Amino acid sequence: MQIVQHDARFASADQITPADLAAIAAAGYRSIICNRPDGEGGPSQPASSDIREAAQQLGLSFAFLPVTPGKIGPDDVAQFAQLLADLPAPVLAYCRTGNRATNLWQFAQASAVAAPLTSPQASASAANSARASEPWDVVVIGGGLAGISVTSSLLKRQRNLRIAIVEPNDHHDYQPAWTLVGGGAFDVKKTRRTMASVMPQGATWIRAGAQRVEAAQNRVQLTNGETIAYKQLIVTPGLRLAWERIEGLKETLGQNGVTSNYRYDLAPYTWELVQQMQSGTALFTQPAMPIKCAGAPQKAMYLACDHWMKRGVLSKLKVEFDLAGAVLFGVPTFVPPLMEYVKRYNAQLEFSSNLVAIDGPARKATFEVKDADGNVTRVDKRFDMIHVVPPQVAPDFIRESDLADAAGWCEVDHATLQHPRWPNVFSLGDVCSAPNAKTGAAARKQAVIVAENLLAARANTAMHYRYDGYGSCPLTVEKGKVVLAEFGYGGKLLPTFPLDPTRPRRLMWFLKASVLPRFYWSGMLKGREWFTGAKPGDAQG
Repeated sequence: MQIVQHDARFASADQITPADLAAIAAAGYRSIICNRPDGEGGPSQPASSDIREAAQQLGLSFAFLPVTPGKIGPDDVAQFAQLLADLPAPVLAYCRTGNRATNLWQFAQASAVAAPLTSPQASASAANSARASEPWDVVVIGGGLAGISVTSSLLKRQRNLRIAIVEPNDHHDYQPAWTLVGGGAFDVKKTRRTMASVMPQGATWIRAGAQRVEAAQNRVQLTNGETIAYKQLIVTPGLRLAWERIEGLKETLGQNGVTSNYRYDLAPYTWELVQQMQSGTALFTQPAMPIKCAGAPQKAMYLACDHWMKRGVLSKLKVEFDLAGAVLFGVPTFVPPLMEYVKRYNAQLEFSSNLVAIDGPARKATFEVKDADGNVTRVDKRFDMIHVVPPQVAPDFIRESDLADAAGWCEVDHATLQHPRWPNVFSLGDVCSAPNAKTGAAARKQAVIVAENLLAARANTAMHYRYDGYGSCPLTVEKGKVVLAEFGYGGKLLPTFPLDPTRPRRLMWFLKASVLPRFYWSGMLKGREWFTGAKPGDAQG
């Protein structure tokens, strides 16, 4: 159960059970509204009558107003508004994810200041008008790690902020574990939770995508047709995986031996292919930078090779790593230990080799290969298995906005993470233009910087917090050992532990596979800022 408090009188939640009601009553709620039709989720869904009975035993009022997703009409809104007026407050409304309950409340709020609603379109229009006319203190675009953690950090510092999180997805993924899934070392189901369950209490979730940012007007146009206004904006939509930039790739993903750990549904297929391979050619690719987690493409290769070595079939395989760039890893300190594993697995490195097309049924991959003089030729390579990492770009609505730099990323000052031309805009995570590694560890540190500096900007005081470019890449060189690469701007080493960072360690594997997933769900997303090390003036601008 995840409760989202919208104001002093109303909160929404995802599906509750009779067992949750004691805690709900103890939290001070006096009334419950069920907006989910009975039987919608099958036999596992608690019946509204059971929740009604348990609620009444605790002295809670209960109302049943079922609505169908996407079919909220004016009568529904009017009935919901009447319930809010009649029931003892505070009121908690719930449905499967909390989204319908939230929409009903928002439409009811709008109807209180708008003309009488006569259609679903009118209710949406009224809600849109109310949102646009009353700016949010902060609008956060994106419900990934960066967006959730920075919102939690802001609310931890100032609980009365009115914050809206714009996020269309109904799930939230712990993506760093997908490499482990592809290596047979993690359950993919443990990497995904409902978006409602990670929403910070006190923030409002607007379940829509951002379509256009109008920075001069302090507005965001949403994919559902609404426009919302803001006083300050935090841009954290992540980046876009441009699968379409490799000809034929989208048509063959998940079949014909073509896989990628960069997608939830494909990482298990990687492990299937690794287990099936007894001989033949395995290709691993890496596109041009920047990409999220620059070490992930080669980590897929190391874990596969470790499995093949332990199974005694590695000698029957040809393993090749094709990189669009000219170096194995961007921080030179970590190249020697990585090369030791490249040699151990007898993997062939092909630099300046960029995947541009795939013919899945023919098991053929086409690369553009650049020689020392800059000449480019096309080379076809046969494969039995290929792990593809797609090109990665900023979302289109950022690339086309006034927020973008020349490369399309959201422009920021590299130290303060504030936009240089729009001072009420901040950005962090994969979409921001800071030249750091695009990793979850970077977003964890950036969240504190943005939270502190945004509040300073609100108070018209100096921004003292500085980001040093910290990023972390746990390089899984074999199952059970990790080289923990931690570094900042300019490749400066920033190790957390007083140990040789270039040495593969079982301790770091335990950190990667066991500690960090728990810390992610229970720490980072909750605004717990352990080991961030952020303090005023701790980096150079």
